[in-house]
Amino acid sequence: MKSLVIAEKPSVARDIARVLKCTKQGNGMIEGDRFIVTWGLGHLVTLADPEDYDKKYREWKMEHLPMMPENFRLEVIKQTSKQYQAVKAQIHRKDVNQIIIATDAGREGELVARLILKKAGNEKPLKRLWISSVTDKAIREGFGSLKDGREYDPLYDAALCRAEADWLVGINATRALTCKYNAQLSCGRVQTPTLAMIAKREEQIKKFVPKPFYGIQAKAPGITLLWQDKKSKSFSTFDKKRVQDILEVIKGMDGRVSQVKRTPKKTGAPLLYDLTQLQREANQKFDYSAKETLNIMQRLYENHKVLTYPRTDSRYLTSDIVPTLKERLKACSVGPYRALAGRLVNQPLPKTLAFVNDKKVGDHHGIIPTEQFVQLDHMTVDERRIYDLVVRRFIAVMYPPYEYEQTTLVLTVGQENFTASGNVVKAPGWKAVYDRESAGFLGDDFEDGQEDAPGSGEIAELLKVDEGSVIKGLVFGMTEGKTKPPARFTESSLLSAMENPTAYMESGDKAMAKLLGETGGLGTVATRADIIEKLFSSFLLEKRGKEIFLTSKASQLLTLVPEDLKKPELTADWEMKLSEIAGGTLRRNAFMKDIRSYSQSLIDEIKSGEGKFCHDNLTNRKCPQCGKRMLLVKGKKSEMLVCQDRECGFRETVSRTSNARCPNCHKKMELKGKGDGQIFVCRCGYKEKLTSFVERRKKEGAGVTKRDVNRYLEKQKKEAGEPLNNAFAMALAGLNLEESRDL
Repeated sequence: MKSLVIAEKPSVARDIARVLKCTKQGNGMIEGDRFIVTWGLGHLVTLADPEDYDKKYREWKMEHLPMMPENFRLEVIKQTSKQYQAVKAQIHRKDVNQIIIATDAGREGELVARLILKKAGNEKPLKRLWISSVTDKAIREGFGSLKDGREYDPLYDAALCRAEADWLVGINATRALTCKYNAQLSCGRVQTPTLAMIAKREEQIKKFVPKPFYGIQAKAPGITLLWQDKKSKSFSTFDKKRVQDILEVIKGMDGRVSQVKRTPKKTGAPLLYDLTQLQREANQKFDYSAKETLNIMQRLYENHKVLTYPRTDSRYLTSDIVPTLKERLKACSVGPYRALAGRLVNQPLPKTLAFVNDKKVGDHHGIIPTEQFVQLDHMTVDERRIYDLVVRRFIAVMYPPYEYEQTTLVLTVGQENFTASGNVVKAPGWKAVYDRESAGFLGDDFEDGQEDAPGSGEIAELLKVDEGSVIKGLVFGMTEGKTKPPARFTESSLLSAMENPTAYMESGDKAMAKLLGETGGLGTVATRADIIEKLFSSFLLEKRGKEIFLTSKASQLLTLVPEDLKKPELTADWEMKLSEIAGGTLRRNAFMKDIRSYSQSLIDEIKSGEGKFCHDNLTNRKCPQCGKRMLLVKGKKSEMLVCQDRECGFRETVSRTSNARCPNCHKKMELKGKGDGQIFVCRCGYKEKLTSFVERRKKEGAGVTKRDVNRYLEKQKKEAGEPLNNAFAMALAGLNLEESRDL
């Protein structure tokens, strides 16, 4: 008899098959003497569409709501039905006596496999492979300690509850809003609070009134000092007259050094990366979207096998990983990391490791290199950049602390104090890993503990000054500035706000705020990237440079959606209960009963709403299919004309941000127009026809061929031709029904 192994993706299945010595290729499977390995393509089975329960649901009508299936049906995803049939055939083979679930080790990975098995009618016993990386060693060890599949039944219950709850709340509320206001409006428990956070920040910016503040600067040869208020310790004041009065009093005075304080300090390296922190730093340094970073990480995890599982919310390791650290260091001791990692390989590790904490690791530990030998020349530029961030952080956490001596000087002039400070490096420690010329920006997670006072002087001059000495020839001057409004969200800061949205809670409930922090905020590390992408593709958000703005559609939606759906507290409550289900302390039926009741109340609230929705982006351009006026909308990287009739769904790309760089300012150019008349346009004013661009690039040796151009244009045509407002597809686009599954 044989065991059937179900992996989540083909690449992982091939790795498992190789380790298990399965070599015989078949239809959607690889077979060996003891094992058969098959795979999904992410989800092969999902919850059925509303119209599968009743044909009347094909029409979106308010009187059909709420839709409340007593028992949820499953349907095979059409695009991947061939692979589902292949998996089903293996499940029912007579020589297969057990199933081994080898999908991703997490809530959603469990759901991927269980839905396939349920739809296929499996009754065979289950085993579970639970690993955090897909190296040969990890796979061998995992198969040496398989778990009983029944241990993960509560995890499956939690995953299924999440999917069914999002279906009931999201699809019902989306249909209700769309029918009520005759516009394609979607909402959900994660995307709507995310929009509300951006709206709240925008409101703060609009209401903000700049306020001038003032300070005093004192200059002596080689040293610049700043006035510091004795009571508040602030370096500025809003009272201009006070500053003017002080200047009048101290004009021409000498200063006496009243204090010279030298303090030795140590700072440890930042913790390991979780996915959100990695996405934030990649966005700040390389302008990668959260989705792009996740996709790159998936390739490094699945294809190159050089990094561990990316969808983690922990920045720590468990103690059982410690014995493998030397082997991982040896694997990444190549290229620019050879000397850095080699130093650690040849000496004992510290007895206490700050990044090891079993209690702070859930399903997966922080992102670190695997034991797989690294071949940097096999990586793309993007992959090298992300790998560089992870491996330097991994090496840095094992280096000694950064040590420095902080020198602070207080100069008394009359009754006023002026301050300057600076640092002397005693031991570079972990900072040696970050050569600024090669590593560049270290991200907002780079905390070195040396917050110098504004206007710090040259450290060499500070070291010459002794307490009690007099500094003559001081030149005083007033400094001034204005308070700044809160910064608009970027993808980086939005990820942070989604991870910790407690500042946007209106209830003031401390217990709920704590719970929200413990449960990971809005969405999960695996879904946040997709949620942000969906908000852009639904034309609820737009980007101007790196900054994110709400569209008019989003602003109006927030006035129409029920208040509950705009609050982070809803997600906190759900995640708490889902965790209880996964832990076996809450019954699935009790949770779903509450969700059904809640869905009914949402529909009642939307039905009784008195708001209005107005398209304020109508153009005079008529839709070529239905003749109605079209809407001008801005996506994340394109500008489009979209038919206002959601049943029609016609759309046409007006312009898109290309990867072509302007020869003058080197910024990305917009590609506008159609066919042979397409033209590149840059913000600096540069314009160039597509045909001229291709010819120029040929002369420059860029290797752009006519085939490349045609492929690009075909891609544009295909994207423009995709139906925008397919009813159920658009409903799903706004919801969090599935976690990100990269094929």
